[in-house]
Amino acid sequence: MPQQFGAFTASELYCPKCQAAQPVRERLLLVLPDGELYEFLCVRCASSLGKRTVSTPALTAPTQAARRTTQKVRRLR
Repeated sequence: MPQQFGAFTASELYCPKCQAAQPVRERLLLVLPDGELYEFLCVRCASSLGKRTVSTPALTAPTQAARRTTQKVRRLR
């Protein structure tokens, strides 16, 4: 089945402290080898309302153009 959406980001979450759905902001917590860990904070009271991990794409092999450039630099030295 093809992917139907890119990624979701919460704009509002329920805050138990405020007892209502509140706008949230994202704060970067950690940069991990396989992605980044974010925390959702209530805009009104700054309570932590959740976390999400965004995985980074895997590094790809160098392109032909990059290989040729590297070879030219090696020859010039």
